[in-house]
Amino acid sequence: QVQLVESGGGLVQAGGSLRLSCATSGLTFSAYTQGWFRQAPGKEREFVAAINWNTYYADSVKGRFTISRDNAINTVYLQMNSLKPDDTAVYYCAAVPRGGIRSRDYEYDYWGQGTQVTVSS
Repeated sequence: QVQLVESGGGLVQAGGSLRLSCATSGLTFSAYTQGWFRQAPGKEREFVAAINWNTYYADSVKGRFTISRDNAINTVYLQMNSLKPDDTAVYYCAAVPRGGIRSRDYEYDYWGQGTQVTVSS
């Protein structure tokens, strides 16, 4: 059974930082592309970042967020710096067998339950 479990969300002031983690089990982690998406209230889920052999970021987070992975412990991270109120959302990690970088949510096979990130102004 595949499980993705996010952690690390919380409340932070604008300009602050958070690091999200996504612990994965039930799949061959190194063989999967990992992605982060987010969904703000009243908005559609949007792509944030993805990693396979390379990394790829949405323009809105480029230069502020960093995605990384530790294949030894089956975990993907999202380091978020210089946070803005517009970054407030539920953040989800997702996984799909490796291929090219995937930036559309329907391309991903497995999802976590999400973790809330709230950035106050």
